[in-house]
Amino acid sequence: MSEPRWLDATQQRDWRAYVDGSVRITEIMDRDLKTRHGLSVSEYEILVRLSEAPERRLRMAELAENASQSRSRLSHTCSRLESKGLVKRDSCPNDKRGVYAHLTEEGFAALERAARDHVEVVRTFFIDVIQPEDLEAIGRAFTAVMKRLGAAPTG
Repeated sequence: MSEPRWLDATQQRDWRAYVDGSVRITEIMDRDLKTRHGLSVSEYEILVRLSEAPERRLRMAELAENASQSRSRLSHTCSRLESKGLVKRDSCPNDKRGVYAHLTEEGFAALERAARDHVEVVRTFFIDVIQPEDLEAIGRAFTAVMKRLGAAPTG
């Protein structure tokens, strides 16, 4: 069995900074969205993805891929959003097995309200503390990561 390619001290430091920072910022975003708008980060992400889609709707399979959730988890999350009146699910007219998730007007309004606060959290804890050239490097780095993972970058 071959020896693992261990991280050196600098790589380990940077990896840990990424892991710890991404976990903490996600916790802060989740807490803020829940407190102010009654939405989790995963619910917010679904609303964003639907708002950006043509006719504000996507097939559930495509939404699961775009929102980085398993189909099972997405189904549960969409059920919560449906119960809040923010998302509606419909059968695909040309594919009996397919289901669309559709952002309702109420869902779009909720997203617009949440986005105003959410962007401030993103700015305060991420954008405003990173030098522009470092932010560009992060964008390049995670575009490469997404490419390696086989997913096209979004946004």
